[in-house]
Amino acid sequence: MANEVFNDFGFTAVDESELTSYQQATEAQAKVQETAEVASATQEKVDALYAAIQPLLNNLKANPSKEYILWPNRLQKIEQFETYLQGIYTK
Repeated sequence: MANEVFNDFGFTAVDESELTSYQQATEAQAKVQETAEVASATQEKVDALYAAIQPLLNNLKANPSKEYILWPNRLQKIEQFETYLQGIYTK
């Protein structure tokens, strides 16, 4: 084993066009990864907003035969919900 020659150092000689192509491909892969991460975060926000709004809509349409909605402390509840939605939006 002492007489074996180690010739693989992990590099390859390339010309300038091959190097440029490799660098562009690497940059493109990084952009794709970044875009995928942003899309995933945006989808999570959309899902959270949907999950927050859907119960409100279900409650509002629960008794369509009744013309009026009794909603004590409406302003306080709406402001709390608005703050909750803002938290999701700015996440």
